[in-house]
Amino acid sequence: MFDPVIAPSGTLLGLLQRGRGDGTLHALTAPRAEALAALNHCVLRDPRHDWQVENRSLYYARLFLDLNGELDEIEAHLFEVDDVFDTEESRTGLALAVLGHLASYGRRDALELLRRYAASGSNWAWALDELALRDDDAGLRALAAPVLARFATDPEGEAELAVVVRDAFEPRPWRLWADDPRESVSTRVRAAQEAGCFDRWQRQMRPAGPRPGWSVQAVFEWAQQGIERGAALHVPAARCLSAVAGREDRPEILAAATDGTDGARATALRYLADSNDPDAFDLIELAVVTGSPVVVEAALDSFERMRSIAAVDRARGWARRPDPLGAAAGRMLACLGGAQDRDLVLAALREAVRGEGPDAPTLWTLVDGTGRLGITCAAPVLRHIYRETASSHLRGRAARALAATDPSFATGFAVECLWDCEETTREIAARHAETGDARVVERLRRLAADPAEEAEVQTAVRSRIGPDTAAM
Repeated sequence: MFDPVIAPSGTLLGLLQRGRGDGTLHALTAPRAEALAALNHCVLRDPRHDWQVENRSLYYARLFLDLNGELDEIEAHLFEVDDVFDTEESRTGLALAVLGHLASYGRRDALELLRRYAASGSNWAWALDELALRDDDAGLRALAAPVLARFATDPEGEAELAVVVRDAFEPRPWRLWADDPRESVSTRVRAAQEAGCFDRWQRQMRPAGPRPGWSVQAVFEWAQQGIERGAALHVPAARCLSAVAGREDRPEILAAATDGTDGARATALRYLADSNDPDAFDLIELAVVTGSPVVVEAALDSFERMRSIAAVDRARGWARRPDPLGAAAGRMLACLGGAQDRDLVLAALREAVRGEGPDAPTLWTLVDGTGRLGITCAAPVLRHIYRETASSHLRGRAARALAATDPSFATGFAVECLWDCEETTREIAARHAETGDARVVERLRRLAADPAEEAEVQTAVRSRIGPDTAAM
């Protein structure tokens, strides 16, 4: 996945890329051609840093409806020659998801585009999943032949088909095709379903990993083998260590946590932290100073998992350190600290924004903690994060924190949040937005009536508007 280039937050394109509610509001007042150009830019060049968890498709589909946008550019993008050579899901996934939502809103042109792409496009499985939720049986049956034609009838092709059927996100088309009256279709699909079930059973019967009777040293060696293969196994290795280690093994575990191999050291640190060993803190501090990046990350993660009073006290002592351990201590206080830790959490928040910018991963925990602790003087920093971050999830967390710390939230950001791309952010807005604003009442009515809206959002909406308001 390419690293998207995000336009400034004050531009229409930047607002739409971030999925902000103000993006929709500005697009509806901008010249239609300009708004559609920015919208198509977002749909065809996915702006999300993490496209697997951030939402944009419903947000863009709703704007397409409001602008009565044509689908010519999406069609050209799906069927251009690059589709043959660039088969990554990220190239077409957002466009296909937008088409799926448009189809659910009754856009027949979107449904036809999905059918065509499922028959001939490289990311056909995604298109088929979208159709599985929206198309009728006749439309899905018509796709059986072109989809099955993608797989050769030799043993290798049938094995590939079995894997696809086994791993299908939406099984409805395959179940429909298994009962297809055409024997050439139903026979192949049923055979693929049976092969997939048998393969799943075989994998369950051949588990990999630790075995009963392993020694502490064997667990450490297994963890190191994982690192050498590029797989971090110290977390399951630490659980295994809990099962095989006795009191007599503590010196060996302490030695591994001090200067063992990366796999052994990470495993030992996790084990000692999870068991609240009194030496864990000093060993974690040593690992952060002397360890490799793998060990440092494992040490910090192990520390942040601790929930004891002693861990919180140690975090208070480490919070002012200008290193990763100080940042981890700030995050721990954000999660577990009390009112006396507000200044430390606020300082950590400001330092993270100043040093790493509004998209720093550490901000997720710090923003949540700011809201939990009700740090009202953090509102200016939270508003900056809200405006500038490219992560719609982090913006939603900032909105939740602002709802707890900023008295102006209900008449400010909460209003635009009703149009946000994330349903959790829309839910926050539905609970807080000031209904004296005519735009708020109209938007609440629309969300309450939209069948594509999440149930949690509609529940929040109904808690704000009664029968008289809904009928306005």
